[in-house]
Amino acid sequence: MRQSNKPEEFEPLPRAGLKAKAVRWLSVREHTRTELARKLASYTEDAADIEAVLDDLEREGWQSDTRFVESFQRLKSSKQGSALIAQGLRQKGVDPELINQAMGQLKLTELDRARTVWRKKFGKVGLSPDPKEKARQARFLASRGFDAGVIWRVLDTEDLEG
Repeated sequence: MRQSNKPEEFEPLPRAGLKAKAVRWLSVREHTRTELARKLASYTEDAADIEAVLDDLEREGWQSDTRFVESFQRLKSSKQGSALIAQGLRQKGVDPELINQAMGQLKLTELDRARTVWRKKFGKVGLSPDPKEKARQARFLASRGFDAGVIWRVLDTEDLEG
């Protein structure tokens, strides 16, 4: 892959070459428009070419930030809380409106997902009256992106099924 410092003999790719590269990347996994723009910038100095290619890809259905959010959410939601997923989406350059929509959907399942993550890690240990153990479990869930209210609901309940 090219370095961002373009050598003197750097020859930019034509639009067709840029589009081919982008389609190749999209065939492996979904990408946001921002990610593709950043990657394509290594292959041309003309921002207008990049925008034109991205517009074509979006119009033709190859690239969709909405589809990226759905894919990212599906991939991460079994192990991470909403806060960590939102952070990942922001880092990928997703529009804040799309992030808010995704978070609204994730919040509905946050408690169940947190219980599943807790069960996988601490199911054999179980709930403990020991404050140090409870704090350790809370830190683990917090590191996975679950908010404090959900964490304490998971750790304060006797019935982890509900």
